[in-house]
Amino acid sequence: MVAKDYPFYLTAKRANCALEAQAVASPAKETEEPSTKRVKPLSRVTSLASLIPPVRTTPLKRFSQTLQRSISFRSESRPDLLSPRPWSRNMPPANTKRRDSKLWSETFDVCVSHMLTSKEIKRQEAIFELSQGEEDLIEDLKLAKKAYHDPMLKLSIMTEQELNQIFGTLDSLIPLHEDLLKRLREIRKSDGSTEHVGHILVGWLPCLNSYDSYCSNQVAAKALLDHKKQDHRVQDFLQRCLESPFSRKLDLWNFLDIPRSRLVKYPLLLREILRHTPNDHPDQQHLEEAINIIQGIVAEINTKTGESECQYYKERLIYLEEGQRDSLIDNSRVVCCHGELKNNRGVKLHVFLFQEVLVITRAITHNEQLCYQLYRQPIPVRDLVLEDLQDGEVRVGGSIRGAFSNNERIKNFFRVSFKCGSQSQSHSLQANDSFNKQQWLNCIRQAKEKVTCAGKARVLNSEAHFLLSPHGSRVSQGETSLEQMDQSDSESDCSMDTSENNIDCERMEQTNSCESEKQLETDV
Repeated sequence: MVAKDYPFYLTAKRANCALEAQAVASPAKETEEPSTKRVKPLSRVTSLASLIPPVRTTPLKRFSQTLQRSISFRSESRPDLLSPRPWSRNMPPANTKRRDSKLWSETFDVCVSHMLTSKEIKRQEAIFELSQGEEDLIEDLKLAKKAYHDPMLKLSIMTEQELNQIFGTLDSLIPLHEDLLKRLREIRKSDGSTEHVGHILVGWLPCLNSYDSYCSNQVAAKALLDHKKQDHRVQDFLQRCLESPFSRKLDLWNFLDIPRSRLVKYPLLLREILRHTPNDHPDQQHLEEAINIIQGIVAEINTKTGESECQYYKERLIYLEEGQRDSLIDNSRVVCCHGELKNNRGVKLHVFLFQEVLVITRAITHNEQLCYQLYRQPIPVRDLVLEDLQDGEVRVGGSIRGAFSNNERIKNFFRVSFKCGSQSQSHSLQANDSFNKQQWLNCIRQAKEKVTCAGKARVLNSEAHFLLSPHGSRVSQGETSLEQMDQSDSESDCSMDTSENNIDCERMEQTNSCESEKQLETDV
């Protein structure tokens, strides 16, 4: 060994001896006294579960609340989805049959890079989406009839009359869409491309007017279906279908609502085709015409569906006394919005906002039908006072604000009040969440604006209806024409001078020469 390496050797040897001594002494030290290095990791392990909730409490709470709201919102159409069924306890989870989305470029073997431009490819994709949507719609409508309607009729789960009410004119829609699908396939070339589609749509779209009766029946159909779900046979059958692969986790009402959702989607599909159609293309004019046709049809069906919904709920209002009846309710043709709200005592109320009146009711069952009993006198929208209340401003259950109550109970309140002479009302109403509350506020404000604008328009029309008479007094058009007739009659000496609301009695006393003219003046 070299002398100059000896100090380094001693140093390394001492270090190794120190490590060995520490390794030998460490077990003894652990047995003699607890080490903080060991206790600290142990505390982390034992408190690992307690460390997770503070970090994830708020998101988990919000998610659970959102999930609960979505389930409660769909509870009418999906009752007791999580409740165990005696016939499904030992059944393995079914494989859901999913519908794969298809693209035109993937369906047809086309060398698009050499044949078509990027804009033309997008146009072909939009046309193919229209055609594929028709095919999916027909499949769903046939499935609703084959898997729901026919078995329930054959097993006598529902009567034929009840099924006709729920399914409406669904059968008549199937050949309608089969016709469009056939036309679209006939004009498709062998390579999968479609040159002209506008003229097909212009000729076919007027057939969608038949959706009028189907959409107008949906409110009554939904109410009857919800009522029949209280029957355990109906509920069990629908649950079996829901857990089957063919349903794609969709309940019966989702299938029955597919035609309506398809109807409102047509304008979007046609605009997408038009957006990728060149300006000099022959389809340009036809597509614009088709968009105008479908927009008019959707608007007309939407209006009639709203009127049907309004009439349905008006017929189910129960008045405790005749004084609660209001002509504003009878003359309403549209329900702006309606839904369940709670007052500051936690009582569940069902509130209807018609065009010109707010009606607060309680949902009750009358003659095995869901009806709505008036809770208070209807409130005219023109006299309604709306207040957006901050969280915590309302006393819940008569207690002091925030005392012995959950903070969630004193959120999302707004107040509607009304005072006219000796009559006055004030209601603090709570929505399910902030979004629902904002919707109510927006609907009420829009209704007040419409009523105010309509009132101003009526005043202007009434003022424009009056004209100035030759003597400077204001008369209506009818009175002016009568005055001209009196002046043109040479055999009559009688004359009539009218003001805004009176007749000059002195001149009437002087005109007695003609009995017929006097009778005319008396009638006027």
